[in-house]
Amino acid sequence: MSDAPGVTFHGEATIGGKALFAPLSLTLDAGRWTCLLGGSGVGKTTVLRLLAELPTGANFNGTIQATDTHAVADRVAYMAQSDLLLPWATVEKNIALGARLRGQAADTDRLEQLLERCGLHDHVGKRPAELSGGQRQRVALARTLMEDKPIILLDEPFSALDAQTRVAMQDLAAELLEGRTVLVVTHDPGEAARLGHAIHVMTPLGLTPCVPPAAPVPRAVDAIETLTCQSNLLRLLMEKSA
Repeated sequence: MSDAPGVTFHGEATIGGKALFAPLSLTLDAGRWTCLLGGSGVGKTTVLRLLAELPTGANFNGTIQATDTHAVADRVAYMAQSDLLLPWATVEKNIALGARLRGQAADTDRLEQLLERCGLHDHVGKRPAELSGGQRQRVALARTLMEDKPIILLDEPFSALDAQTRVAMQDLAAELLEGRTVLVVTHDPGEAARLGHAIHVMTPLGLTPCVPPAAPVPRAVDAIETLTCQSNLLRLLMEKSA
C-alpha cells in the first residue's frame, strides 16, 4: 500500500436540476477516520460514490483532489451498505474477487493474513448462506482490504448488525484500517463518537462539524467523552431534521 493521502472534496450536486446538496467543503485528513452523518436523502452516499467515480445519477460541479495530486479514485476501496457477497462463491473466493475480475492471481500471502486477522480461517470453504451476519461483514471487510488501497470508503458498513457484533466489527475495522484515509457514512452517532477523528453532520445546506473526543480510536463505548459526543451528535441531528 502506498502512503495514504489527504483528500479534499469541494462542490455541489443536482438531480434533475434540483439541488441534492449545496456547495460543501469536506477534508479527509491523511491516515485518519472522518465520519459523515445526516438524514436520509441528503447525499451522503453520493459523496462516497463521487469520490470513487461510481455512477450516482447526479450532476456534480466541483473538484476532488488528493494532497499528493495523484488521482483519488484509482486508490479507493469501497465497502457498501450490504455485503454484496457472491452467494455461490466461498469465503476465499469472495475475498479474492477483485483480483479474479481483473484476470490476476490473488496475493496468497495477503489472503492468508487477512483470513487470520479477520477470524475467518475456520470458514474459508463456506458460502455466504452458511455464515452469520458478523461473519459476512468480516468477509466484506477482508475483501475491501484485499485491494490494499490507501483510501477506504465505508457506507454504513455495520448497520445491519446487532449491538455487540457492531462494536466488535468497529474495533476490528479500526485495527485493520490503521494508517489509511477512511470516510465512513453512518446513521449511528455512537459509531461516529467511537471512530471519528473528524465528524460532520450533513444537511442539504452543507456540513456542520462536531468536535470528537480526544481519546484515540476506537474509543470505549462507555467512556464519558464518547457518550457526551454521542449525545451532542444526536441533539445536532434532531435539530437539523426539525
